[in-house]
Amino acid sequence: MVCKVYFQAQQPFLLLSTPEDGRFPVEFEQHFFKKGRESEQMTTKQSEMTTAEWISLANARGVPVPAFNIPYLPMMAPVSKAIVDMNAFALIEVARLEWRKFESKSPQAVITEFRKWQNPEHMRLHLDHIPVIDEDNLRVDYLATIREAIDLGFQSVMVDGSRLSLEENIAATRQVAELAHLSDVACEAELGAVMGHESGPLPPYEELFASGKGFTDVDEAVRFVEETGCDWLSVAIGNIHGAISKASRDAKKVEAKLDLDHLEKLWKATGIPLVLHGGSGVRQEYVLEATRRGITKINIGTEIRQSYETALKASGDVVAAQDAVYERTCWVIRDYLLIKDSLTKLNGAE
Repeated sequence: MVCKVYFQAQQPFLLLSTPEDGRFPVEFEQHFFKKGRESEQMTTKQSEMTTAEWISLANARGVPVPAFNIPYLPMMAPVSKAIVDMNAFALIEVARLEWRKFESKSPQAVITEFRKWQNPEHMRLHLDHIPVIDEDNLRVDYLATIREAIDLGFQSVMVDGSRLSLEENIAATRQVAELAHLSDVACEAELGAVMGHESGPLPPYEELFASGKGFTDVDEAVRFVEETGCDWLSVAIGNIHGAISKASRDAKKVEAKLDLDHLEKLWKATGIPLVLHGGSGVRQEYVLEATRRGITKINIGTEIRQSYETALKASGDVVAAQDAVYERTCWVIRDYLLIKDSLTKLNGAE
């Protein structure tokens, strides 16, 4: 039997082909893949776990959790389906710049789309990068945006004070962590400079890496975690974001390296799950070793965004672009991060 899911007008249907009956469409419910995995795979307790508890469990068991960015709303369906089909646990996320400079529209639009395709056994929704000062060096009403997302139902949030002084970053992050924890929502923060979103050109990558410019300082990280109460920390260890300007967003991303010894020092010093931003394009051997040295959450944006954009430009067909995103998301989970069936491992089975 040949099986392929098509995403049309946000109503998926399945085409089945067999020697006996040929091809015919079968309507699915919007939450179609809830039927794809048996619910007994998880206990009631596990299904009620918070995102913070899931990430802590993944950290303890050495299971990386990918977080897939959604700059275009039609990406939500194929990413969600790929997570379920790979029997993985993952986050789906959106950053402020993705509704301002791409086409995810708004936090409300994102969570509305997420609820059409979500499967609570496999995924949670995260608010990525809400900067205090954005990539254009403009001040942002970050607290209002984060409060809105929490009220809408986002299950974890990130405040990015990395362009602030240490003291200001601590103060802003503490404020957000306290707000988030009132609603049992996890708070991610960033310390150090994960470059790539800035409008100007970057220095040569090898020069950046060798200098350690912007790398997260270990002593500052200890103080930061203690004084803010953040749940996860995004660190700078050689990773960079994908370009977002219209002139350069199609370019192949730099194949980044990671300072693994520095990462391990950060992990041992802070004792909390660490986050790798700019996970697309990092050499696989570095990513896999990083997951053994404290990285738990790995952000994946450029890898699947460019798949969508390239397919859409070539075909003019959103369905073809969604198929490309589905295949690339499966590749990230299965072949890049090697975490197919990670949900089974998180549930305590091998």
